[in-house]
Amino acid sequence: MGVKNDAWIRRMALNKKMIEPFVDHKVREGVVSYGLSSYGYDFRLGNRFLVPCGGTGDPKNPGAAEYREVEKLSEIPPNSHVIGTSLEYFRIPENVITITQGKSTYARIGVMVNITPFEPGWEGQATISIVNVSSMPVRIYPGEGIAQILFFEGDEPPVHKYRGRYQATRDITLPDIQ
Repeated sequence: MGVKNDAWIRRMALNKKMIEPFVDHKVREGVVSYGLSSYGYDFRLGNRFLVPCGGTGDPKNPGAAEYREVEKLSEIPPNSHVIGTSLEYFRIPENVITITQGKSTYARIGVMVNITPFEPGWEGQATISIVNVSSMPVRIYPGEGIAQILFFEGDEPPVHKYRGRYQATRDITLPDIQ
């Protein structure tokens, strides 16, 4: 199992719609970079967010927390988090798994990004937890880079492919334990 390069990512994005919309080069000028890189793809932050505003965070009872929906959020208060979504829609092949890391541009100002692996056969927009661990407000930029995804292709498809509750998501998705 090896990490896939830019030629493979481009081919899969163009021929199999693995990433939509797809940017086949790195965009850097005046933005937090996004697009195709040598061994990954830097995807963009969408423009809809859920901001916690009360209750208790409980993965077994998502209704215990209260959120307000915000469009065009540009700042995260100190020591807090928001939930967003990727601008891109992903279709992961059945013999591929991904690992995603937040961009160093954000890490350097105290922003941690968490995105779980995309399982073989999963598709949808990524739900993104964006955490400001610093003591100051931080700016984020919807429509610009938020994280880099790496693609790992297995030697053969797994027996167990993703058929879970987060399949084909097109919005921010809160925990769903059934």
